Amino acid sequence: MVNILELVHDLSLPKENWWGKNYVCQINDFWFLPKFLPSTIRVLNEFKPLPNDVILASFPKTGTTWLKSLVFSIVNRSSKESLVKHNPHDLVPTLEVQVFGTTHQSSSITTHDESHSIRLYSTHIPYQLLGNTFDSSNCRVVYITRNPKDTLVSMWHFTNKWKDADQDGPWHLEEAIEKFCSGVFPGGPYYDHVMGFKNASLEKPKNIFLITYEELMKDTKIHVKRLAEFLGCPFMNEAEVDEIVKNCSFDILSSYEMNKSGDFPSWFQVPYNSFFRQGVVGDHKNYLDAKTIERIDALTRDKFHGAGFMYGI
Repeated sequence: MVNILELVHDLSLPKENWWGKNYVCQINDFWFLPKFLPSTIRVLNEFKPLPNDVILASFPKTGTTWLKSLVFSIVNRSSKESLVKHNPHDLVPTLEVQVFGTTHQSSSITTHDESHSIRLYSTHIPYQLLGNTFDSSNCRVVYITRNPKDTLVSMWHFTNKWKDADQDGPWHLEEAIEKFCSGVFPGGPYYDHVMGFKNASLEKPKNIFLITYEELMKDTKIHVKRLAEFLGCPFMNEAEVDEIVKNCSFDILSSYEMNKSGDFPSWFQVPYNSFFRQGVVGDHKNYLDAKTIERIDALTRDKFHGAGFMYGI
């Protein structure tokens, strides 16, 4: 078991700068924001999932917000009012940010979820660290991943909306590219994070469901039905599926006042509206030059295709 105090105060813990004066800390080859290091360790030490729990896992900026709205709606069929009044991240709290963090903004949501047979949480913690916790309860995990180039560009935009951006200056794209490719990136290395869940989904298909952002965009309806089957909440008619797909579309979700708000939640340093930018596939073509695209594609061929996962190019 990891000792929180020893780890947080251990001066030998590997640290690397990733943007301005901001740094990340390394645990078992993965990089974490120091702000969430204590709560991450708390999750690893204290979280005891129940068999009916559903954990939405992802690398940062790979479609988490959309997945939260879809899964929340699948589990809670009459959920449109909740989507109107709450940001998806408040409806499905993140373990290491809200649930085990220093704030208790999501306590009412958590209590609400506990009155149902299925509790919903999310996490960016890699499977290599959290796998034993999942296995101990037989809970279900849904993992979403996204093309690495679009993930990089989305994270670059997202980071430049942080409160610290005014003080530290912008995170330049060239630096973001270098950090992403080297793996020194919040949640990184990206490829190791994805492959941890990819391999686990092959070994435990009844417990771990892997979906790509591109698959979900291409045929949302068919994959929403697959998700419902996996979660044990199959649809009785097509009208239910159509309603959820419509209510969770980017255009509809981004139109709600809560999601257009420039207010900052208590649990993170970005405004609510920063979770809704474009949500399109292939946005990296507007920002990355041909040399950078080939550089990342080469990494993808090595890390993904070399392991039999034909994805990302």
